[in-house]
Amino acid sequence: MKQILFIAVIILSTFNLKAQSPQIYNPDADAKADIQLAVNKAKAEGKHVFIQIGGNWCPWCIKFHQFVDSDAEIKEYVEDNFVVLHVNYSPENKNEDVLQELGFPQRFGFPVFVVLDGNGKRLHTQNTAYLEEDSGYSHEKVLGFYQQWSPTALDPASYKN
Repeated sequence: MKQILFIAVIILSTFNLKAQSPQIYNPDADAKADIQLAVNKAKAEGKHVFIQIGGNWCPWCIKFHQFVDSDAEIKEYVEDNFVVLHVNYSPENKNEDVLQELGFPQRFGFPVFVVLDGNGKRLHTQNTAYLEEDSGYSHEKVLGFYQQWSPTALDPASYKN
């Protein structure tokens, strides 16, 4: 009886932990359609598209999402300059056709970031290891990344005297 009770507690704890984890990726989403909607919105708003590729199984993916969400300066900068999209990569849906179109960003591991302009052109793929510091992400490195790939940074008019 003790063994059955112990197993039941383990199973319930596992379900409880999974329920508490943020679900920022949708394995059932149509990534291709979602990217097109994000591109259309970015074009209309004069922004770029920031795609975070990963999965709910990935602790660093969740950690990055929570990092940006809890840093007011970065969150505001992202909201002002990017349309954000989370594209799933998991056993349920690897989105291999979309990742092929994006130049195989999964080669860098997860999470991995892709920046598109308002026409859907891929501008940059970012290995997130370069944005880490200690056991998390660096405010300066992450903000710098967003600033370097913002619409203003890539606008030739920004560099005229």
